[in-house]
Amino acid sequence: MARAPVGGPGPGWWAACGLAVAVLWLHPLLLHAQPSAATKNMCGKPAVTGKIFGGKNSPDLRWPWQASLLYRGRHTCGATLIDVFWVISAAHCFQKSHEPSDYKILLGYHKLQHPTEHSLQMTVNRIIVHSDFNRRHFMGSDIALLQLHLSVNFTSHILPACLPEPTTDLPSHTSCWITGWGMVTEDEFLVPPLQLQEGEVGIIDNNVCKIYFQEPNSSSSQYSLHEDMLCAGDLITGKSICRGDSGGPLVCKLNNTWFLMGLSSWSLPCHAPISPSVFTKLTYFSSWILEKQRTSPNPDPASAPPQGKPPALGNVTAVGTVHKPSTRTTLLFSQIFLLLLLFL
Repeated sequence: MARAPVGGPGPGWWAACGLAVAVLWLHPLLLHAQPSAATKNMCGKPAVTGKIFGGKNSPDLRWPWQASLLYRGRHTCGATLIDVFWVISAAHCFQKSHEPSDYKILLGYHKLQHPTEHSLQMTVNRIIVHSDFNRRHFMGSDIALLQLHLSVNFTSHILPACLPEPTTDLPSHTSCWITGWGMVTEDEFLVPPLQLQEGEVGIIDNNVCKIYFQEPNSSSSQYSLHEDMLCAGDLITGKSICRGDSGGPLVCKLNNTWFLMGLSSWSLPCHAPISPSVFTKLTYFSSWILEKQRTSPNPDPASAPPQGKPPALGNVTAVGTVHKPSTRTTLLFSQIFLLLLLFL
């Protein structure tokens, strides 16, 4: 998870300020959060509460739904527990293989090198990658469901995040959080003991966000934002997703409950100046998720392979979330800033 280094204000910094102000002024939305009756009493309510500051190590028990997706024994992506048998992640995390036996899920971890008595390793029974992934547009339908062989017993260290309803909307000023064990910068891996990282980000309207991914003097829409995507970031202090954060959660607190609103999907390179990050929009896929769960019977526990001892991991493997539509972002930021000053 990237955090921009401290430095003096430059064109990108001032543009970020202008864009942040524009978001707050131009796009107020109504909030409609309706947790389902089946999950509202057990999801989205960690044991640790209170204000914390982003861009640092995460405290234990803060994000009990955070999971690590292992590919052949190595952390490759983030994931989120959403039900006793189900974990959710990004479709692009499964481009190497769709074979369930290649993957395992780690739950109840805070430091990947230091499993505790609360940590679990779970085997995967079924992988359901969205059939439209990357077909209709770049990184579209970037979502996958994983069904576990065995059900998970919820504890203070392992709890699901709540899923939003299709009508759940977020005001553009909503404060949300990203978490993961991904790279710290474009070239720097997370250092031992691989403690979970967190960052506070704000929701950014797609019409504003898409400006960051347009090449100057180009009509190309390869990197455009669509209705199945959600944009968020911290353009002032500089927090974004990075390699290895793929598939991890973007959670937002609504009505004192944490809802999984996005999955880490893609962004510009994670170095200064930091740009917004793009997430799979969970409200867009709420019906798809429920339908896949409904039509997938629970596996027979007797058929489950040995789950294995929760491992102490070495360095993470970084699946790319980062793409490079433009190398002239600083110049573009300064132009955007001037336009926003005139508009405001």
